[in-house]
Order: sequence, then structure tokens, then C-alpha cells
Amino acid sequence: MKILLWVVLTPVALLVLVAGVYFLKAIIEGAVEGWRSDPGAEEAAAKAAERVAALGLLAPERQHTKLSAPQPQALTVALAAARAGDWEPSAALLDGTAAARDWERRTAYVEKLADVAAEDDAWLAAWEAARPDDPGAALVRARGSVFLAWKVRGAKRAQYTSSEQFEGFHRTLARTRHEHARAAELAVPGDPSPYVGEIWTAIGLGYPHEEMHRIWRDITSRDPHHYEAHFSALQYWCGKWRGSEELARAFAVKAAAAAPPGTLMKVFPLIAHFEHDDSDSADVDRTPEMYAAVDAALADAAAADPDHPRLAEVRHLLAYYLYLQERWEPALEQFRLVDGYVDALPWRYRGDPAGEFCRMRDESAVNAADAAASGRSGGAGDAAGAGEVPA
Repeated sequence: MKILLWVVLTPVALLVLVAGVYFLKAIIEGAVEGWRSDPGAEEAAAKAAERVAALGLLAPERQHTKLSAPQPQALTVALAAARAGDWEPSAALLDGTAAARDWERRTAYVEKLADVAAEDDAWLAAWEAARPDDPGAALVRARGSVFLAWKVRGAKRAQYTSSEQFEGFHRTLARTRHEHARAAELAVPGDPSPYVGEIWTAIGLGYPHEEMHRIWRDITSRDPHHYEAHFSALQYWCGKWRGSEELARAFAVKAAAAAPPGTLMKVFPLIAHFEHDDSDSADVDRTPEMYAAVDAALADAAAADPDHPRLAEVRHLLAYYLYLQERWEPALEQFRLVDGYVDALPWRYRGDPAGEFCRMRDESAVNAADAAASGRSGGAGDAAGAGEVPA
């Protein structure tokens, strides 16, 4: 009898249990769906999407993660030709920068070409064979070896990098000292490019400060306000490499103080701050000193040549700090000027550069529109360049 009872009741119990689980699942899903379909949240999201679309801003999946700004057509052609084995467009490109004495653009082009050479240098070897003492080829060779060394090392922290990787890194980087020296011997008179490229060898090999000072004199005697040189040197002086927070900030302040408007040097105090900021609060970005630093960099960017190859990098960082200072209208303006490209500070330090860029950009767009609708000028701290701190 007991056995018969178990036979009858067991399926019933299982059916009740399954039904209970089903209804519990339905209740939970309903609750979650209720949270997801919060009318207020949905309305805010729709409102934000409408404003972003009206401004013609691009979605995260349409942001270019390998560039900070549109790439010049001549450089695009040279890079494609180099990957196909043809060196002549690269040679013509660098010949043009030498003739124009455009050192900023020259180092920017060398950096891109060197990255290709680090992957496959057959085209560069053909260039060197055809023009053995070409100053452009020597620059690409030295910088390409630096890129190769860092690729051998990998991007992971030291504790996750093998001894074999470190050996290959130091061995490859050591030979760049000779290659930088040769590039300097062949250089066009007045060209700081060989010394700018050597800074990353100094960082990797740990040049003493006296040696870095020597490199810096070689650069500034030729081009005292070279942006890439200052950016790379600031990395050397940062605490994470061969300096300290104090040395990095001192270097940045000195560079900014000595530079005329339009050179983009005013951004370096912001970069030094960014590199050493480990706080969890935006309060450190809303001090009188930071408002003044952002305003100075804004004025510097406004005075710069619109075709300056590094201007977009400055705008990216300005957008970030204007957002943190809740200065929505000027933040949105900087975001709009660089929209579509996210390979710059601070986004390249983020796990999802495009997502982070778009999140801050969209919030700036919504708040700027709200401020305009209510008759305000653009959010707390927007002093239209006056460096005013909100009460």
C-alpha cells in the first residue's frame, strides 16, 4: 500500500515542484522586466538618443579605435603601399616634410611608418638598398626597431612578462642606440626627429637623467616646442617610468610657461595630472588650479594651427576634463570636433575606449541641451574661459 501511495504521489509532487519553479521564474523575470522598463529611465534614454542623433554624433561601433583624428590621404596611401612592399610613397612623404621643415608632421609620419616596419620590414630594406643614406629611411629603421622591441616585450605588467620577453626586449632596444645615432648623422639640418625617437629607447633602457637632459638639449635647440617630443619626455619623467610625480609636474609646468600661444604646450600640466591621478573622485579635477589649466589649454587649442597633427589629441583630453568639471557646452564642442576617433588620452587607457567616449559625450549633450533650455550657459563651472570655480 505504501509503495502504491509513493507511486501515485511522487509524480504529483514533481508536477507541483516544476509548477512552483516556473511561477517563481515568471515572477522574477517580471520584476526584472519591470526594473528594465522603468518609464523614467526609458524616457531619459530615448531623450538622450534623440539629442545625440540630432547632432549627428556616431555610435560606439562607428568610432575608430586606431586613430585620434582623420588620417591624411598621403599617409594612408604610403602606409598601404608599404604593406604591399612599395617604399617610394613613404620616401616621397618624408622628403616632403624635410623640404617643408615640418618636424611635427615628420615625426608623426615616421611613427606610423615605423609601426608597419615592425611587422614586416622588407619594403624598408628595399628602400635602404635603393637609397643607402636616406635620412627618412634611417628614421623609420630606428623607430621601427623601438616598436619591435616593445612588441617583443608585450603590453602586460612586469610580473606577467617572461624572462625571454625581457631579454628580447633589451637586446632589440639596445641596438636602437646605434640606429638613432646613424639617423642623427644622416639627418636634415635642424631636424630633431632622431632625438625624439630616442626618448623611447631612454625610457625602455632606463637612461640616467643626465643622458635624458642631453637628448633634450639636442631636441629643443632644434625645435623648442615640438609636441611629440614633450609628450614622450613627460612619459620619461613620470613616476611609472624614470621620474616621479614631482619631476613630471615640474617638466609640464615649465613647458607650458615658456611656450607661445598655439603651440599646444599648455596641455602638459593636464597630462601630468592625468598620469598621476589615482583618486576616485572628480573633486581633484575641480580645483582652481585645474580650472585654470583647462582654460589655458582651451585658449592654446583655439590659437593653434587647425592642421596641427596633434591638435585632436589635445581636444580629446579637453573634452574629458570639461566633462569632469560639468562644463557641458564647451565639453560637447570638443567632443563634436573629435567624434569618430578615440585613440587618444584618456580613452586609450580604458577597457572600452569607444564606449567610455560616447557615454561622456552623450551625457554632455543631454546636459548642454537642458542648460540651454533653462537659460543657463552650460553647467556648473562653465565660466566661458574665465577659470571660475563653482560655489
